[in-house]
Amino acid sequence: MNILFLSLSFSTSKHKSFYEDLLCEFQKRGNKVYVACANERSSEEQDGLYEKDGMTILRIRIGNITGNIGIIEKGISTMTIDSLFLKAIRKVYYDVKFDLIIYPTPPITLVNTITKIKKRTGAKTYLLLKDIFPQNAVDLALMQKNGIKGLIYKYFRRKEKKLYAISDHIGCMSPANVEYVLKHNPEVKRDIVEVCPNCIALPEVNPVTQKKEVSDLRIKYNIPKDAKIFIYGGNLGKPQGIKFLVDCLDKEKDNKKVFFIIIGSGTEFGRIENFIKKSQTRNTLLLKYLPKEEYKLIVNQCQVGMIFLDYRFQIPNFPSRLLSYMAAAMPVIIATDPNTDMGTIAEENGFGYKCLSNDVEGFSQAVDKIINSNIEEMGKNAWEYLVKNYTVSTAYNIITRHFSK
Repeated sequence: MNILFLSLSFSTSKHKSFYEDLLCEFQKRGNKVYVACANERSSEEQDGLYEKDGMTILRIRIGNITGNIGIIEKGISTMTIDSLFLKAIRKVYYDVKFDLIIYPTPPITLVNTITKIKKRTGAKTYLLLKDIFPQNAVDLALMQKNGIKGLIYKYFRRKEKKLYAISDHIGCMSPANVEYVLKHNPEVKRDIVEVCPNCIALPEVNPVTQKKEVSDLRIKYNIPKDAKIFIYGGNLGKPQGIKFLVDCLDKEKDNKKVFFIIIGSGTEFGRIENFIKKSQTRNTLLLKYLPKEEYKLIVNQCQVGMIFLDYRFQIPNFPSRLLSYMAAAMPVIIATDPNTDMGTIAEENGFGYKCLSNDVEGFSQAVDKIINSNIEEMGKNAWEYLVKNYTVSTAYNIITRHFSK
């Protein structure tokens, strides 16, 4: 099949896209992959066409939509994305007959592009639903449903419904995501919505058979020999509920049995930095965003992973960061809103503990439970569950079973 993958972001010279491994799986299975991705004005990446691992990638210049930019600039840039994508794809991929169009959220700004390419080529469409926008913005009080400000919400909500309408199949990250979509969009048929979870390519070495060597990490960062090393890696912004994370670190600051490593960047980085300075805690290390390989080296020497999500979320979330912990055979503590089912999945399958992300005492209890558990056995459970459920091969089979000739 000729596959068109549409995304507002993709791999760069400094960052590997979450979707690259899945697309490489399509290539390995005999398909031809074409990518069309956005390239913001502020980006150092070159526009235009190039080849990578057999994939044809088209970078399309758009205005700035991320980073520290004004709301007017972001609004104008967002409104013009659809037309810029359609124009570029028509110009460059004019002679390609696509069989399948795949697009992860948030692609609601590309509804017109998807509609017209689908009509021109007769391609089937598959939505990888990763973010339920605009509801996630409402949950965090970044958008309102009513009044004058509600006009923006209603505009994007109409776009969201159009996106569902043009999708032949919708892949959600978890069972809770499936039920949320069906409940809040009754016009969507149940038989087109399924679980197609986040996925990764498995590491070459089975981490269960590799003994964790943590001496280098302990020496470099002066980590006590007997302390269990907990890690959080990823965005440090509003969706992660960083205030709660800080409250948890404060609760555990005198616990000599644990050591916390926080790695990431985002709008709330300063909140954690200020806490560490004021509290003078000795069991927390904060590091800025690291290159992927350097981050992976640290992760592989840690013993417990952590996930944090803002308690206000009404939509179920499933951060992809969980998979990097599981790939390192680490158990997890998952602190989320009541609607997210990731913690339940971890507990039921023996690789983690959950708590609500407004319950500091619950987090502390989860820490105690995990350090008194068989961490190696829980890590083995995490790895085995990953192998069975979250590989690129699994996701490929879920998607393509609908389109096999």
